[in-house]
Amino acid sequence: MFNLKGRVAVITGASSGLGKQMSRAFAEAGADLVILARRLERLMELKEELEEKGVRVLPLKCDVTNTDEINTCAELAKKEYGKVDILVNCAGSAKNAGVLNMTDDEWDFTIATDQTSVFKVTRAFANIMKENNYGRIINIASMYGLVGNTALDTVAYHSSKGGVVNFTRAVAAELAKYNITCNAICPGYFDTELTHDTLISDEFTAYMKATVPLGRYGHEGELNPGAIFLASDEASYVTGVILPIDGGYTCV
Repeated sequence: MFNLKGRVAVITGASSGLGKQMSRAFAEAGADLVILARRLERLMELKEELEEKGVRVLPLKCDVTNTDEINTCAELAKKEYGKVDILVNCAGSAKNAGVLNMTDDEWDFTIATDQTSVFKVTRAFANIMKENNYGRIINIASMYGLVGNTALDTVAYHSSKGGVVNFTRAVAAELAKYNITCNAICPGYFDTELTHDTLISDEFTAYMKATVPLGRYGHEGELNPGAIFLASDEASYVTGVILPIDGGYTCV
């Protein structure tokens, strides 16, 4: 089960963090890859590592807020492989502030990077999936797209990820007729470049231990099984699902 050999997976934000972890997991499962990020030099390093697992890897520089770059990458992926089977929307960033103090620029940056980018990338690659009447779209949202929090003011991030959650449902309903599924994963607290400085603080660690039933941060790799499952042929009847992988944060 869950063998992805012969499938082509596109992963955004692949140069670091969860995107890099996902790339390794999909390569282990046998998928050929299109890895996208702004930092091409990091993608080239990852390409060498992943190709040792016996898969093909196409690294492409892509700013996921730039429509032209996204569309060019979609064309190059189709030219290289002839199809796209799986899309993992993993790229993201955020400016943290509360509703009383957030600037327009901070809001616009976060919404563009974490929500609008998911629309743009999905539009480009789902059109390729439609041609083959097959697709698996996996959006990396956040548990903060389901709930608020009292530890950190980050209103735009909550809003963007909440938008991704319902975007997922809308796309699942719209694209089902093309045999394309669309699901979202809502990670809890995982240590990445984006979150590291916050998570290592004593104050936030104490908050985590008080609010996460499992009492710890997520470990590297613990997000991957959910993504591999949702990308698999076996998950053919699973669509519109919002899957928290958060140590229980959203269940209490």
